[in-house]
Amino acid sequence: MTDDDTRDGSTNDVEKRWNDPVQFRAAVNYVLMVIALAGAAFAATAIWRSLLAAILVPGILFAGGIGGLLRTYRVWRAEGVWPIWQAASWVLLLLALFCLGIPFSVGQ
Repeated sequence: MTDDDTRDGSTNDVEKRWNDPVQFRAAVNYVLMVIALAGAAFAATAIWRSLLAAILVPGILFAGGIGGLLRTYRVWRAEGVWPIWQAASWVLLLLALFCLGIPFSVGQ
């Protein structure tokens, strides 16, 4: 047995050879759906100049990032490939941070 393997034969947390196409597709679909919802709120903001819709854009992205972190925790508890979901969460949280200026542009 090598240092990279644990006693039960599973991979170590620091090992970078994780691969799970099913989880990857699920995470990508999740991110795309959250971005599509935020895009719909952004389109409503552009059409109606609505402050509520403008606030929803970063709110939807932030809620999606938190939801992704919850999914990360569930996959980690099930001993699955959790870094895929963590990366998806960070992408959504970063987009939420970038979109924080949208409500300020409408509020003027």
